Amino acid sequence: MKKILGMGNSLVDILIKLDSDKYLDDLKLGRGSMTLVDKESVNEILKKTASLGYSKSSGGSAANTINGLAILGSNTGFIGKVGDDEYGIFFDTDMKSNKINTTLFKGEEETGKCLVLISEDSERTMATYLGAAIELSGTDLTENLFKGYDYFHVEGYFVQDRNLLNKALDFAHKAGLKISIDLSSYNIVQENRAYFKEIVEKYVDILFANEEEAEAFTEEKDHKACLMEMGKLCQTAILKLGKDGSMILEDDKIYNIKSVKTKAIDTTGAGDLFAAGFFYGLINEYSIDTCGKIGALLGKNAVEVVGARMDDKRWENIKTEISKLIN
Repeated sequence: MKKILGMGNSLVDILIKLDSDKYLDDLKLGRGSMTLVDKESVNEILKKTASLGYSKSSGGSAANTINGLAILGSNTGFIGKVGDDEYGIFFDTDMKSNKINTTLFKGEEETGKCLVLISEDSERTMATYLGAAIELSGTDLTENLFKGYDYFHVEGYFVQDRNLLNKALDFAHKAGLKISIDLSSYNIVQENRAYFKEIVEKYVDILFANEEEAEAFTEEKDHKACLMEMGKLCQTAILKLGKDGSMILEDDKIYNIKSVKTKAIDTTGAGDLFAAGFFYGLINEYSIDTCGKIGALLGKNAVEVVGARMDDKRWENIKTEISKLIN
């Protein structure tokens, strides 16, 4: 079976369900965005939302995708950096429980945290304290980390350290891996559009983006126009449209994938799990149409729970549904 390596910010998600978007206004957080914050801001947000309570799980975009693949039985690895603290132990233990081959370097700062503020309509706004995750650097990486894998999946958040991202992409490319990137957040794409286009054209085979990220990347509004512009720079372009499904462009052919009917309560990790489903189909050499449908199935289940983690019973149901799809 083909193997996939992920690299991302190693974060512990702290999930908070809001009863009003007024909290976002008070905290000056753009609804639906990802904003980098410091430790003091994390404490301020937790203080202002204390009456709402919270839950936690290991997270980070690429880690969510790799976890989903591992649970489905794929051979996976993950590169990241955590603090020497209880949150770092929590993250590593969770990943290894799914038989993921982890390479987690230890940083000086605390393990990173992502406060996921969930609006009543299930939209999520993220305030992220990167902590030790941001200490991952190009000097940590070696060519050997990338050997033995067939795919490399990285999150666009690493655009904040271009030396790290360039080195990872270069190592993966030289090792002959197919490279995938998820654009991750529209505001980050807006600030780094030219650089994103440069690395996608030079290195990337598979590009994931949601509607807002695709518009920021291409400066187009029409879905098809966005997809076609993305496809000019890579082999496979994937436009995630939430409840409206997704569009996939490969070899000049567009595949329209319908969403699976659901009642969303939290969109946290839905795009990451869609990517896991798509990759699961890809590494098992299913058709692009089937890959998209498996992605939609995982995305549908992800929005039915709070956070990006699902229980064993739900995963067993997912595996049953996948068997039906491929047969």
